[in-house]
Amino acid sequence: MPRNAESKSAAAPPAPSKGEGLARRRVAGPVRDLAIVLGDQLDIDAPLIRELDPVRDAVLMMEVAEESTRVWSSKQRTTVFLAAMRHFAMDLQSRGVRVHYITLDDADNQQSFGREIRRAVDLLRPARLRCTWPGEWGVLAQLQNAARLANVPLELLEDTHFLTTRDEFSGWAAGRRQLVMEYFYREQRRKLGILVDAKGGPVGGKWNYDADNRAAFKTAPKPPLPPTHEPDEITREVMALVERRFPEAPGTLTHFRWPLTRAAALRELDDFIDNRLPRFGDHQDAMWEREPFLYHSLLSTPLNLKLLNPREVVGKALRAYEAGRVPLNCVEGFVRQVIGWREFIRGVYWHIGPDYANRNALDQHGRLPEFYWTADTDMNCMRHCLSEVRDNGFGHHIQRLMVTGNFALISGVSPRAISDWYLAMYADAVDWVTLPNTLGMAMHADGGVVGTKPYAASGKYIDRMSNYCSGCKYDVAARTGPQACPFNVFYWDFLIRNRERLRSNQRMSMILKNVDRLAEAERSTIAHDAERLRKRFQISGEE
Repeated sequence: MPRNAESKSAAAPPAPSKGEGLARRRVAGPVRDLAIVLGDQLDIDAPLIRELDPVRDAVLMMEVAEESTRVWSSKQRTTVFLAAMRHFAMDLQSRGVRVHYITLDDADNQQSFGREIRRAVDLLRPARLRCTWPGEWGVLAQLQNAARLANVPLELLEDTHFLTTRDEFSGWAAGRRQLVMEYFYREQRRKLGILVDAKGGPVGGKWNYDADNRAAFKTAPKPPLPPTHEPDEITREVMALVERRFPEAPGTLTHFRWPLTRAAALRELDDFIDNRLPRFGDHQDAMWEREPFLYHSLLSTPLNLKLLNPREVVGKALRAYEAGRVPLNCVEGFVRQVIGWREFIRGVYWHIGPDYANRNALDQHGRLPEFYWTADTDMNCMRHCLSEVRDNGFGHHIQRLMVTGNFALISGVSPRAISDWYLAMYADAVDWVTLPNTLGMAMHADGGVVGTKPYAASGKYIDRMSNYCSGCKYDVAARTGPQACPFNVFYWDFLIRNRERLRSNQRMSMILKNVDRLAEAERSTIAHDAERLRKRFQISGEE
């Protein structure tokens, strides 16, 4: 019994919480259209929402445990999705939309999309199911299967949040030997009229200022902190629910700070444009101890929830550039991420198909080390990057690609194992973005669909772009021996193991010549040290 519970009056039960209130405001059938709104579709301007009839139609929203247990989702990620869904449902109800909302702790919850859709169909007897195109092949299959079993037609609407439709991307990709993001990005710029001159060329004379975006910090940076969005009653309820329901889930909610409403997302956007975008470009690839955010935006989470629209995000960045408040290399680097990389990655996901998830071009099968979940490792760079993901549900793109992703690549971890970790741990994670970024870009497991070469690197790259190595027990200058940086050992072992497989890749030719120059004795030592480290980190053996 909770403390002081006996002093409460039995005649005056406490008012229902916000979550309980959502659960009690159910819809009585029958309805004409039952609009299914998923957790990453919180777009008030979506056709699915705009076309609702408030009298005849209803919205179905479902919190189901399988979305937190299919991969071992972190407390941060689960809280982000559930709390944002509840806020969105309350917003819909305030606009007069009828919402049939199933909370995670509803006694009758079947805890899967398919079963909950069928239960809602039995209760509400809709003439039709409607849903915006989902962000995952598996969810698409569940929607289609549930509609078939319920014998109700399902209409899937194009997701107008994105700037490029699935068919448009497939048309662009058709007949190409390789899908190069840079070429797609340039066409996006021309199509959208972004940072192009009157002749259709790039403003400033270059399409890409990536070469100007690689400055490391010489002294400790002092970036402005992003805003903290204090959890309100709804979010606190969800945090308590997640702690209660998933006590063993990885991560912590101590530093929870995400924007979960449209208004909060707009504040996050304005703060980034005003305070961090002006220095974002120069130090886009830099890292520093105890500085998880630096000058990066934290907009991928509200963007992937659809609380923000990429058009407005890019528009505000461009207006800041046109007003002289943001340098060209900063705005171009940011715009490239939104209209180029984000749209390209989604296009690849749907263009390749559901079998993409099973690709393993480098034939790697190692287990994911336990320290990815706990950050308990003596490698300083990994400890900092992993603890920031554990505590914040966030890591910027260089930490993802060149530290946590690079380590998995060169040490031989299974691409599906590390892809599932990214899906589980990051607050912005949806399968359409996580899978191609990890399996394709970080792990090169798709054989070069996303990245033209493996992004393998030794500890020298990390030393150049951060101050992590200065506080590490390992020697970043050594590639063999007990004190050698594990990134160095694994990097050279990766090249040795894959030199014949990668020899036809022109971008790898110079690097592989260095491998060919190694004496056979040194190759043997590297292979021995790499296997010793794999056993120590419990990577050896198949996932």
